Amino acid sequence: MFHLIRRRVRTAALALSAIAALTFGAATPTGAAAATTPAPRKQGPTSVAYVEVNNHSILNVGKYTLANGGGNAFDVAVIFAANINYNTDTKTAYLHFNENVQRVLDNVATEVRPLQRKGIKVTLSVLGNHQGAGFANFPSQQAASAFAKQLSDTVTKYGLDGIDFDDEYAKYGTNGTGRPNSSSFVHLVTALRANMPDKIISLYNIGPSASRLSYGGVNISSKFDYAWNPYYGTWRVPGIALPKTKLSPAAVAIGSTSQSTAASLARRTVREGYGVYLTYNLDGTDRSTDVSAFTRELYGSDAVYTP
Repeated sequence: MFHLIRRRVRTAALALSAIAALTFGAATPTGAAAATTPAPRKQGPTSVAYVEVNNHSILNVGKYTLANGGGNAFDVAVIFAANINYNTDTKTAYLHFNENVQRVLDNVATEVRPLQRKGIKVTLSVLGNHQGAGFANFPSQQAASAFAKQLSDTVTKYGLDGIDFDDEYAKYGTNGTGRPNSSSFVHLVTALRANMPDKIISLYNIGPSASRLSYGGVNISSKFDYAWNPYYGTWRVPGIALPKTKLSPAAVAIGSTSQSTAASLARRTVREGYGVYLTYNLDGTDRSTDVSAFTRELYGSDAVYTP
C-alpha cells in the first residue's frame, strides 16, 4: 500500500535559546534593495523550492537554469524556517530566528539579493516550535495583529518577498496556551495582507490553521497567493478556494522522491492545468538530473546546474 511521505526534519523547528528575538519596528532594510534583472521568459507553472537553511544554502536555488532559453528553473525560494515562539512571562507569541536563519537574514546582500537579481522571489517560512504558540490560537484580534506586524516588519527590514505559513509543531496547549480557535488565523492573515498588499503569502496546507479559513463572514482564501500539498511524493489538491493557477497538488522531495514520480506529477500538473509545482530540500550537490525530471515536463527543457 502506498504511504504518504511526511516530510520535514525536526532540526528546522528547534530554536537555539542563545539567539535573541528580533526587535521589531521601523527599520531600514538590511542591504541595498535588489535591482531585478528580468530572467529570460519561460512558459509553465511557478516552481517553488524550500531550502533547509540549517543544512544548505539558499543560494542553491539560483544555480539551476533551463537549457532551452536560460530561464530560472525555480521561481520562488523559501527560507525554511523561522519559528513562532511563546514568551511565558508576557504570555505572547513572538517571531524567532535560530542562528542559521538569522545568518541568512543578516547577510541578505550575499544570501538573498543574488537570487532576487535573477528574478527569483525569496520568502520566509514560519513554523511552530513545540511551545504552544501557533497561528490558530491567538486569543484576540489584537494579539494576531501584533504578530502579523512582526512578520511584515521582518519582510520590510530584510527586503524579502513574502511569508509562508506552516502550521506544524506548535504543540497547542503547552505552557498554558489555548487550543485552536476559529478566529485566530483569519485575523492573522487579514492583518498581514493589509500590512503587505503586494507581497507573497503562501499556505503549506497542513495543521489546524489550514481548516480554519473562515470566521464572522470573512473567508481568507483569496488573501493567499499560493497553497500547496504538504506530503512529498504525492498528489493532493489543497482544500482552499483558490484558482488552479495558485495551487500545487504535486509535492516532491528532491533526492528522495523518485525521478519517475517527479516527472509523473509534473505531467499531471500541466495536464490538469495547475499553476504551481512544489519541491523541498534542495541541497548543495548537483541535482540537475532530479530537477530535469520535472522541468522537462513543466517547461520542455532539461535543467543545467552551474556551481
